[in-house]
Amino acid sequence: MPNTIITTLAISTTSLLFVASVSSEGVPVKSEGIPAQVTEVAPLEDVTPSFIVPAAHFESLELAGETVPMEGFGVMENLDRELIVNTYRHSSTILYLKRASRWFPLIERILEEEGVPDDFKYLAVIESGLSQAVSPAGARGFWQFMSKTAPEYGLEVSSTVDERYDIEKSTRAACDYLNKSYTKFGSWALAAASYNMGRAGVAKRLKEQGVDNYWDLHLNSETGRYVYRLLAVKEVMSSPESFGFTLSSSDLYSEYKVREVTVSENISNLSDFALENGSNLRELKTLNPWLRKGYLNVKLGKTYSIYFPNTMTE
Repeated sequence: MPNTIITTLAISTTSLLFVASVSSEGVPVKSEGIPAQVTEVAPLEDVTPSFIVPAAHFESLELAGETVPMEGFGVMENLDRELIVNTYRHSSTILYLKRASRWFPLIERILEEEGVPDDFKYLAVIESGLSQAVSPAGARGFWQFMSKTAPEYGLEVSSTVDERYDIEKSTRAACDYLNKSYTKFGSWALAAASYNMGRAGVAKRLKEQGVDNYWDLHLNSETGRYVYRLLAVKEVMSSPESFGFTLSSSDLYSEYKVREVTVSENISNLSDFALENGSNLRELKTLNPWLRKGYLNVKLGKTYSIYFPNTMTE
């Protein structure tokens, strides 16, 4: 691991360990951070502060061009929680930053083409960590579509193909969902909430509670934190140095350089197909995770784009 990252982690975690493991009198603590004997609490000024950027630091915030009501009841505290959580999830946040360098350029281009605000690239972070995740409920891919919902947004889910794992197609599908939600609610914050709860769930609660915005809604814990988490991840990832994350350009994952092969017929053996194209199965499956078997069945009239590493020297 590069020294820059090690230094960042050491500084941030040391302050936390100090607070958790030593009392004001130097009394040793148990491994779980509970003092064996504590007779006095250390004055606040004697405790080494941990590296936290509080929500109060931000005079104003926007999500997708909409002003966040920082003065609203509980808004500051809710955002504070998510900022702290995402500041101290060191390994996860570092991986998000590394992966973003590879995937954000593609996602940003598609969001722009589909008319969805750029801030929604962070939705893929809170949904999947920019990875081909599988949820306990069965949602899959960067954008966590369920198998029943995916076909409604143009994604094929079959015995050999699962386009929830196709980053470009699933990003366009997510844009379709978000645009329809924005059309329904007239608010990008509510559109984001609907991505977690569903449009019907959001609409029902708006009607029941007689409010017209996300910030005044009483929601379950997951959806109640969802948009705040989106905001927090946006702030941390758009200015990582401000939150103690220092990565050089060499630490980041680069975009894949690929060449495209168009396929309109069945492929009986993907390993052989990869070898015929100067590659191998590992590279093929890495660049085309939507291929779920060792073969491909192609429906009549359907074509697929399969990507291989572009090894040609420019």
